Amino acid sequence: MSDELWALVEPLLPEPGPKLVEGRPRVPDRQALCGVLFVLHTGIQWEYLPQELGFGSGMTCWRRLAAWNQAGVWDQLHVLLLKKLRSAKKLDWSRAVIDSSHVRAARRGPKAVPVRSIAHGRAASTTSSPTPKASRSRCR
Repeated sequence: MSDELWALVEPLLPEPGPKLVEGRPRVPDRQALCGVLFVLHTGIQWEYLPQELGFGSGMTCWRRLAAWNQAGVWDQLHVLLLKKLRSAKKLDWSRAVIDSSHVRAARRGPKAVPVRSIAHGRAASTTSSPTPKASRSRCR
């Protein structure tokens, strides 16, 4: 990850809470983010993230991603990047697509009033037959 991108992302990340249990030192946020990006880019499962790459465990990266999602980091980063691109006149709106994840649905109309049936009694069954039932025979 470039230093320029990290400079945009770092201020958006929430401060880590106090450590409740002694153990390994906390993986730095930049390394965890690189691990998240590696998993999302390659499509490997979180549990198979190679620790040799220095990103921490897959579970660490996954937990960090979940915490950042809950803190709204990605929405803030999206808005920030759009502002930067817009100010640099690098947005190509001819390629933009609006979908339901970005546009709120219209409000519901008035609640429907239940309509009472005008039929008297039950309708005739369409599966019943006026002829007597055939008897079943067993072949032995």
